[in-house]
Amino acid sequence: MKYIDEFRDGEIARRIAERLAEEARPDQHYSFMEFCGGHTHAISRYGIAELLPPNVTMVHGPGCPVCVLPIGRIDLAIQLALEQNAIVCTYGDTMRVPASKGLSMIKAKARGGDIRMVYSAADALAIAEQNPEREVVFFAIGFETTTPPTALVIRDAKARGLKNFSVLCCHVLTPAAITHILESPEVKQLGTVPLDGFIGPAHVSILIGSAPYEGFAENYRKPVAIAGFEPLDVMQAILMLVRQMNEGRFEVENEFTRAVNRVGNLTAQALVDEVLELRDSFEWRGLGEVPFSALKIRAAYAEFDAEKRFDLTYTPVADNKACECGAILRGVKKPNDCKIFGTVCTPENPVGSCMVSSEGACAAHYSYGRFRDIAIVAQATKEAA
Repeated sequence: MKYIDEFRDGEIARRIAERLAEEARPDQHYSFMEFCGGHTHAISRYGIAELLPPNVTMVHGPGCPVCVLPIGRIDLAIQLALEQNAIVCTYGDTMRVPASKGLSMIKAKARGGDIRMVYSAADALAIAEQNPEREVVFFAIGFETTTPPTALVIRDAKARGLKNFSVLCCHVLTPAAITHILESPEVKQLGTVPLDGFIGPAHVSILIGSAPYEGFAENYRKPVAIAGFEPLDVMQAILMLVRQMNEGRFEVENEFTRAVNRVGNLTAQALVDEVLELRDSFEWRGLGEVPFSALKIRAAYAEFDAEKRFDLTYTPVADNKACECGAILRGVKKPNDCKIFGTVCTPENPVGSCMVSSEGACAAHYSYGRFRDIAIVAQATKEAA
């Protein structure tokens, strides 16, 4: 295959669906978590759930970096803009995530904070060079995928001798979150979230490779299939997981061989290791404190650490009581289990982070799934009558 359209071929999708129907054993239930929000989006957008046998279900995971960003971290960025008069730069989706006191970064901007959307970490560095009289802070978020650009701008800032640039580092790590989910009471003790295997993230795996997932397959006996983001990628990965379960195998398989290998991008990994290091613990929205799950700036580059430069103190903040984002991120609930989904909480007026990013489970379901739910309820009501 050479072109995107080939990975969206409806006839091939139907053939994979037929193979799934043949190979999924009727006396067995298969429950797989797609960790990455890109896969959640693909499943919703292309109607993949409707092509699966009734006994094969997908569970949404916490794989959207905007979704798992806790309120307290956004509050720190807003504090820098409103109280420290810093120019705060960040990616677009981060601007709309709800924070404390009815604020978000975009609302803080409306109150006079100099908060700017950028397309890359390099854009933030350029703004610092253009404004030598102002403190410029890059609010860095994301999984492993976006860590190399952050590390690069910190190294470049030091090489250029910039004194007005720093980074509020909130990068989080995928394997630690998967471990946290597998060790959670809902999965390990209560069984309220049945998980038989994982679809491994695509972009993250390009950087870190497939090796970091081998422990989940071996130690937890949970097969992993790394997949690309196109619908045929996802369906093939589901078929690979079904086959592993049928054969009693617990391995890491790589459907996304066109971009992922076992060791990942060693050059990018070395850059990240030079500039960043593990935090002992970090709060994830929905998951709580997760040990060794995030990165901070190394001592050698401490002058570019916004937490140290501005003496910031992190304070946890509880989510809106009406919002079920935390439960949705853990796979405990689905978007339509939230009472405010699609009414009070919409993409235009998000109450929770899952409705902000297009990769968030609520935003994906709002765009592609809520009308299907209406049809299902209507059909059930008709049959009951």
